[in-house]
Amino acid sequence: MPRPQFDPRRSREPEIRINMRIRADSVRVIAADGSMLGVMSIREAIRISQEALLDLVEVNPKAEPPVCKIMDFGKYKYEEKKKQREAKRKQTVVDIKEIKLRPKTDDHDMAFKLRNARRFVENGNKVKFVVRFRGREIAHPDRAQKQLEMLIQQLEDLANADGRPTMEGRTMTVLITPKPAVMQKVAQRKAALEAERKKALAEGRVLPEPEEEPEEEDDDDDDDDDDDDEEEDEKA
Repeated sequence: MPRPQFDPRRSREPEIRINMRIRADSVRVIAADGSMLGVMSIREAIRISQEALLDLVEVNPKAEPPVCKIMDFGKYKYEEKKKQREAKRKQTVVDIKEIKLRPKTDDHDMAFKLRNARRFVENGNKVKFVVRFRGREIAHPDRAQKQLEMLIQQLEDLANADGRPTMEGRTMTVLITPKPAVMQKVAQRKAALEAERKKALAEGRVLPEPEEEPEEEDDDDDDDDDDDDEEEDEKA
């Protein structure tokens, strides 16, 4: 059976050595209450931690000698994971939502896509508009440019365009970014929801699920007409 190949993209978290896994002969020890116990042999440090029914944890392996702390390692790992979850919950993550168009997208569909774009931006997301050209549409990019400029204008109260619409192969794209005032409102709304969540937990209440964003659209805009486009190209 062949051995699995090493994948350098799989990054592993640095291993925290505890108790008998600590390799140093002598260590600088911090007591569970934070007081310094000084430098001692690894055997003596482990003995002291065992007498306290705790673990000896290497907290700074690069120091000379390495620094270890006496603690409940299981509780320490739990608290670290809890901090990571809290930090992740408080982060304002900016996603890029993609909205697809065609040069022949009609006014009704444009209004629908504009409403979705506004909701994406109001939730703190960037929006990338992508106009795809099929067949001979590529010869007339001016209509697509007018579409994108209209969308940028309709969203100028919430977002700024990162640049002018640009061609990328058989597509024309433009990226818009929420204004700082919008991001500030998103952060305030998130902080208020977090405060309400904590209050509900303390009172034993269950909060309703937050309203979901509109889903990004499938790439099926005007696909029924694609065959017609190809037939027209063949006749031309």
